[in-house]
Amino acid sequence: MTGEAALAEVIARLRRAMRRAARSADPGNPLSVAQLELLSGIGENPGARPSRLAHLLKLAPNSVTTMANGLRARELVTRTGGGEDRRTVALALTPAGEEAVRQWQAHNAEILRAAIGRLHPAWQHLLTASLPALGELVAAIDDLVDEPED
Repeated sequence: MTGEAALAEVIARLRRAMRRAARSADPGNPLSVAQLELLSGIGENPGARPSRLAHLLKLAPNSVTTMANGLRARELVTRTGGGEDRRTVALALTPAGEEAVRQWQAHNAEILRAAIGRLHPAWQHLLTASLPALGELVAAIDDLVDEPED
């Protein structure tokens, strides 16, 4: 297995492990991880249109619309006209939506804190030292996804 394939596999396993752990840490949370990720995306891009969020999250636009409607029914998201064009829609978090994102992020941070605490100090140091490189990797992947198709 190449280094890239091994890294891709570890990232996929880490993502699955985090999703399982998040569900386990907050079993009473009625929201799916996909809904929480959409809430996070709205929080990072307040006033974004559903089509923009679909692009950012690599979801089908109708999936974003369906999830946004469900989150709106739960009073976690507001939907307003997107400016001069009344046909457009802009999404933003309500205070309850902001709290849902904060709680989810806090659960994720606690999961990582507990898991990293079980590692050898040398591994802890390497993980901390790798954060800038991982941030650059995320940005590079985002750039690849956002490049216009020829």
